[in-house]
Amino acid sequence: MQGKVEIAGVNTAKLKVLKNDETMALLRQARSGDQTARQQLIEGNLRLVLSVIQRFAGRGENADDLFQVGCVGLIKAIDNFDTTKPVRFSTYGVPMIIGEIRRYLRDNSAIRVSRSMRDTAYRVLQARDRILAQTQREPTVEQIAKELEIPREEVVFAMDAIVDPVSLYEPIYDHGGDAICVMDQVRDTKNTDESWTDRIALKDALNLLNERERRILSLRFYEGKTQMEVSEEVGISQAQVSRLEKGAINTIKKHI
Repeated sequence: MQGKVEIAGVNTAKLKVLKNDETMALLRQARSGDQTARQQLIEGNLRLVLSVIQRFAGRGENADDLFQVGCVGLIKAIDNFDTTKPVRFSTYGVPMIIGEIRRYLRDNSAIRVSRSMRDTAYRVLQARDRILAQTQREPTVEQIAKELEIPREEVVFAMDAIVDPVSLYEPIYDHGGDAICVMDQVRDTKNTDESWTDRIALKDALNLLNERERRILSLRFYEGKTQMEVSEEVGISQAQVSRLEKGAINTIKKHI
């Protein structure tokens, strides 16, 4: 997205920038029905949309589409902003723009979420927007849960279910050298080179045992049976089971 001058037919190099007092004055005029002031607000805050969509760069989404969706969020923020609250417009507008883009990405995602979870997530998002409009602040999970009269856990699960997936190749740190990606921080502690080597060595060691020794080890350590239970099943004394078990384990240890 860097270096691109025109997005959705808008020349980003010539976007206007409004000061906070200018924005507040236009917001009051727009609230009274002045459509010219409303249009000036939209044009004067397009850089806000541009800064937000840059957070979603690298996901393979069309920048023009994200910009247009972000503009929808900007318009909603303009129409719902309460000028009586001691909050800057950008503080209120950015979450509204992000929310609109996330809804767009969620609705166009290839990952499917259950209908019930999706319905809960929509209710959570609607409650979030209502509380945000009332307080001009991002609501907490507890506030949303109280608003919907549902457990806090349901709010968390619903929001997690619709969160945007992250690519394993998405960079999370870059300081002039090779970037560190998500996959660099994800480690499989089970299927490591060492574990594969140990499994191969164990398999080779088990092949050195005779059939009765392998059966005794399987009954003892896989099925969790006692030596007495193994002796009854195999048809030998407990002392013989103990001796064969100890000998088999020593053979495995020596081989590994």
